[in-house]
Amino acid sequence: MKSVYRTQGLILVSCGLFMFLLSGCNVTSGGIHIGGDKHVVKGGPPPHAPAHGYRAKHAYHYYPDAYVYFDISRKVYFYLAGDKWRMSASLPYDFRVRLGDHVTIELDSDRPYTHFDKHKKQYPPGQRKKKEKYVNKKKW
Repeated sequence: MKSVYRTQGLILVSCGLFMFLLSGCNVTSGGIHIGGDKHVVKGGPPPHAPAHGYRAKHAYHYYPDAYVYFDISRKVYFYLAGDKWRMSASLPYDFRVRLGDHVTIELDSDRPYTHFDKHKKQYPPGQRKKKEKYVNKKKW
């Protein structure tokens, strides 16, 4: 009988010791917090890197008739002058006259003109009006 009490006592002391040691660790939803240290160990990117799958989005109005981009958040225009892209808070007069309709484009880049060849093919000048006429005829 003494050996049973001794075994139960050892188990009880072992559990108590384990609980005492474990009380210094806190498991949190984001990782493990050990002792009084504020350092949290967790998976994922380092603090200076963006979260997985996150990319900053930039929204632009693209005017295919004039080859002009307007950055909605920064309120600046990008336009092709000769063979160089220019950035300005306002457009030269000849660009303002021929702006026409626009499409809204979201990009990961703050330089929309790097995708100009793709946008030029995807949104050819004058095509927007043709599509609208076709859609209006189809409704009747």
